[in-house]
Amino acid sequence: MKITQISVFLENRKGRLYGAIRVIGSAGIDIKALTIAENEDFGILRMVVNRPDEAVNALKQEGFIASITDIVAVEVDDRPGGLANILKVLDDQDVNLEYMYAFVEKSADKAIMVFRFEDPDKALGILTNNGIRVLGRKEIRGL
Repeated sequence: MKITQISVFLENRKGRLYGAIRVIGSAGIDIKALTIAENEDFGILRMVVNRPDEAVNALKQEGFIASITDIVAVEVDDRPGGLANILKVLDDQDVNLEYMYAFVEKSADKAIMVFRFEDPDKALGILTNNGIRVLGRKEIRGL
């Protein structure tokens, strides 16, 4: 099960991040997780939200450049070494991980990590075949 992430291109200038987050909030969209990567001139805001299509539409209407990407959300044991166990499975199977970030919320005694893979279908198969729980869209919306 893949879930949807929205990515927003942000010029690196005062108020741009606030503007994007304000649009999301004004549209009544709930941010479940986010990360921002930046360089000197721009940043890429990546978010998991409860209604990604509506979020992208709202952002585009306000002049932001936004797109949708498939990602994978995985439960990780919330203890020392929990993430390392997941990464070992992926490393052993030669799966390329492009980036990752964590959810703000937790599910029971698990943390939730978001992964962007070069080949998400291959990664999904490996994760599920190794007993690693992958979360779907309904579960993410329910958090």
